[in-house]
Amino acid sequence: MIAAEHGHTVDVEGFDQALGQQRRRSRAARKAAAGGGEGRRRGGEWVELKKKGKQKWIGYESTHAETEPIAFRQTGDQLELILEENPFYAESGGQVSDTGVVKGDGWELTVEGVEKVDGKSAVVGTFGETFEPTAALAQVNEARRRNIERNHTATHLVHAALRKILGMHVRQAGSVVAPERLRFDFSHHGPIKGDQLAAIEAEVNAHVWENLPIETRQMAYPDAVAAGAMALFGEKYGDVVRVVDVPGVSLELCGGTHVAATGQIAVFRFTHETGAAAGVRRIEALTGPGAYRYASDLQNRLAAAAGLLKTQPEHLARRIEAMLEENKRLEKRIGELLKGGAGSAEQGAVEKIGDVELHVSESRLEDRGQIAALMDGFRAKHKGAISVLFTTGDRAGIHVAVTDDLVSKGVKAGDIANAIAATTGGKGGGRPHFASAGVGDPGKLGEARARTPEIVREFAR
Repeated sequence: MIAAEHGHTVDVEGFDQALGQQRRRSRAARKAAAGGGEGRRRGGEWVELKKKGKQKWIGYESTHAETEPIAFRQTGDQLELILEENPFYAESGGQVSDTGVVKGDGWELTVEGVEKVDGKSAVVGTFGETFEPTAALAQVNEARRRNIERNHTATHLVHAALRKILGMHVRQAGSVVAPERLRFDFSHHGPIKGDQLAAIEAEVNAHVWENLPIETRQMAYPDAVAAGAMALFGEKYGDVVRVVDVPGVSLELCGGTHVAATGQIAVFRFTHETGAAAGVRRIEALTGPGAYRYASDLQNRLAAAAGLLKTQPEHLARRIEAMLEENKRLEKRIGELLKGGAGSAEQGAVEKIGDVELHVSESRLEDRGQIAALMDGFRAKHKGAISVLFTTGDRAGIHVAVTDDLVSKGVKAGDIANAIAATTGGKGGGRPHFASAGVGDPGKLGEARARTPEIVREFAR
């Protein structure tokens, strides 16, 4: 919340991931320093199981593999494995690492992250026993990967829509592609207008519902650039690059994983648009299940708000507009009353009772909010004073206001209002500075008014 108040955002997921990595390193360092049995025996060094073993990345084609570790390192309770056939994606180009599980004969590693080690990918997790390597089954958390792929392909569609609607000056300036959301930074001179944001969202969803096939191919870097492929911000490319093509919409150099067709994104929804740096804007969005949950939650909130205002969600805006108009009318009426119009608490008799100034008046007002506003206005203008207002509408009432200096001396509006009302057979009460009471017999209001100075004298000594 503090960051938002100053126009900044916080990458909570990135922070949590970095914190988790640091905690693993810290635990490993402590155990290595303590020289525990297994930590000392392994020494935190890489153990090669296959000399000159090569790793094969199969994550584009599959999310699971029957494989073998070709190297491992165990430091404290942290285990790192380099798998021969590896389906786990290591964080790159804004796309976060995969998670999942690797199971062998008598052992199981929950993969918490993936790290780059000498050009290879090592899966990392907590492992409290001595590791004895065997052949294993590697399984990526597939549901999580699919959500990441939805968000990654959506960033390509967003990039294209931004350039189409805002202008060709738009260039990607960073991104985060996670299972829960996507974040996209881009060059632009100012905030995006509401109608532009709606048009961009509609453009992306139109391509989603076209169910366009996603095509990937390897190309020589110069050929890819000549074909119009856009390079990602801050990325370094080799001689041969991977090109991700959404036909007729987007062509980008990208090593990440993607859906097979845009229809798998299901739905795209913006959630935030803000500034990230000078000349850089940032949007955040949801796709698939996340977008559905967002819309469902929003619908539930609208229904709850409509219920409070006793209307239907589709009539909520009209109901709020009517309430705002009514509020303006009441504010205007109260202003007129406070300036000395009909029903002002300044009207009527004024009498000194010792050091207290008693104001007694009548009004035809019935709205308690307006009466309270009148009494607040009285209290703001006076010191050492009490106002007793008799209202004579359909629901007769007695209202008492006591200035703060008298309240501090123990004078309470509720006591006075209740005592005056009792002369008519009524009763009431309220706060020390303002209270109201009902009238039992309206025919006795004259008597109640005549006895008011006597009653106030008893409470304002």
